[in-house]
Amino acid sequence: MMSKGPVSQFIQHHYRHFNGAALVDAAKGYETHLAEGGKMMVTLAGAMSTAELGISLAEMIRQDKIQIISCTGANLEEDVMNLVAHKSYKRVPNYRDLTPQDEWDLLENHYNRVTDTCIPEEEAFRRLQKHLVKAWEDAEAKGERYFPHEFLYQVVLSGELKQYYEIDPKDSWIVAAAEKNIPIVVPGWEDSTTGNIFASYVIKGQLKASTVKNGIEYMVWLADWYRQNSGGKGVGFFQIGGGIAGDFPICVVPMMYQDLEWHDVPFWSYFCQISDSTTSYGSYSGAVPNEKITWGKLDINTPKFIVESDATIVAPLIFAYLLGW
Repeated sequence: MMSKGPVSQFIQHHYRHFNGAALVDAAKGYETHLAEGGKMMVTLAGAMSTAELGISLAEMIRQDKIQIISCTGANLEEDVMNLVAHKSYKRVPNYRDLTPQDEWDLLENHYNRVTDTCIPEEEAFRRLQKHLVKAWEDAEAKGERYFPHEFLYQVVLSGELKQYYEIDPKDSWIVAAAEKNIPIVVPGWEDSTTGNIFASYVIKGQLKASTVKNGIEYMVWLADWYRQNSGGKGVGFFQIGGGIAGDFPICVVPMMYQDLEWHDVPFWSYFCQISDSTTSYGSYSGAVPNEKITWGKLDINTPKFIVESDATIVAPLIFAYLLGW
C-alpha cells in the first residue's frame, strides 16, 4: 500500500466511530478490493458534477481506481457545463431563505438553481448545445448511432470546447474519462437537459430518436462488459446516492442470473453506498445493503458498507484516502 498523506492520516486518527468509522472501513475495503485485482464501478446520483466532485473524481479515473461509471444524464452534462461556463455560475449561500419571488427572479435571469449553485442557462447549456447537435447530425448523416456518453466524448476529444474552458481541465472528470475512454452507463439519459434538447429536435423532425442509443441497449452492453470483467476478484460497486444511477447497473447481475438463467454469474464483490437518505419506506436510496441480498445483487459474504452522510463531504475524503492524499 502507498504511504498516506495528511488527509488520510487525519481521517484514520479522528474517524473512529459511527459514520466516521464507516467511511474509513469503506475506504480500506475499496483499497483492498483493488489491491487484490478487483475492478470498481462508481455510480453518481444527485448533483455531484455541479458539486464539483470532478476535483477528486478525475484523479481517481486517471490513477485507474475506477474502471466504469454509471451516472444520470444530469451528471454527464453538468461536469462539462461547469468546465465551459464556471465563471458565470452564481453561488447562493443563503438558498434556504429564498422566497418564491427570489426563485422567479433567478429564472428570469436564466439561472437554474441546484441547492446553493445556479447554472447559467445561456453560457452552459447553449454553449454545449451547438457542438452536441452537430455531433448528432453528423452521425445521423452517416447512418451511425452512439450512446449519449460517446457523443459527449466525441465533442470533448475534438478540442472544440477548449476555447471555452473556465476551470483547469484536470478537474473535469468527463475530460479524464474521455481521455482514458472508460465506459459510462447513462440510464434514463432522456431525463436531462441535453436529453430534452435532443427530444425537441426529434419533435421538430430534424433528428431521429434512434440516433442516440437507449437504456435497453446500455443494459445489453453492460451485461457483456460484466461477463468480461467479473472474473477473479470481481467487480465492486461504489454508489453515491441512490436512484437510477445505482439501481440500473446493479440489476445487471440478477438479470443475467434470473432472466437469462446464466448461473455462473458472480455477485458484485464489494458494495458501498454513501447516502443522506435514512432507512425509509420503500425508497431505493434508503435501502440498507442487506436488502440487496434478497434481489440477487449481493452475496452474503460481499463486503458491505453504508455511510449515512453528505456525499459532497464523504466521497472526496474516501477518494483522498485511496489517492494517498
